[in-house]
Amino acid sequence: MKHVKPKSSGPDSTSLDEQALQYLDQKSGTASVQELYEALSAKNRSLEKVDVADCVWRLDEQEKAELKDLPPATKSLEEYLRHWERNVWLYASLAISVATIVAIYALPAELPLVAIRWVLGSLFVLFIPGYVTVEALFPKGRELDTIERFALSVGLSLALVPLVGLLLNYTPWGIRLNPIVVSLTLLTVGLAMVALAREYRLSSEAGRA
Repeated sequence: MKHVKPKSSGPDSTSLDEQALQYLDQKSGTASVQELYEALSAKNRSLEKVDVADCVWRLDEQEKAELKDLPPATKSLEEYLRHWERNVWLYASLAISVATIVAIYALPAELPLVAIRWVLGSLFVLFIPGYVTVEALFPKGRELDTIERFALSVGLSLALVPLVGLLLNYTPWGIRLNPIVVSLTLLTVGLAMVALAREYRLSSEAGRA
């Protein structure tokens, strides 16, 4: 939901906030944004969704209400995966990993195509491992803001990748291209599956509630 300023033709913000709080009291303090919009629009014919969005953000900023990112209520993993907007991180991480592998082994190590390998390789090494780790550790969307999530993703990547290299150094394969690519791919996919399992569990619990 994007925070935008209410239009001047909308209802008075103070009155709208009071109506929203009254509705939340009637609903035992919990309601979805869509439910809130439907309830308030019944009393305010000119009300638009942008007005309700602004009201929700305003109440959250004033700590009069708490905005939570609740997972969709799903009963199967297949159903959950159809909610692509919640799984963009998964699809993007796997897509970048696959694209990196293809670029490493299919593209020539010459300019200008080698630049693609540099970009994808940097993401694959310096961001993706930490990013899926953050998703696994913090499956609830509002636990971290965007800046915190980005910084922690980079920091964890810088911690995990050298650790993988250290472990490879004590194996028969050593620190070479193929073992590094395979190890980072397995690490990324494994952590992504852990993150998906945790997020799906939250979704299935919401479906049983």
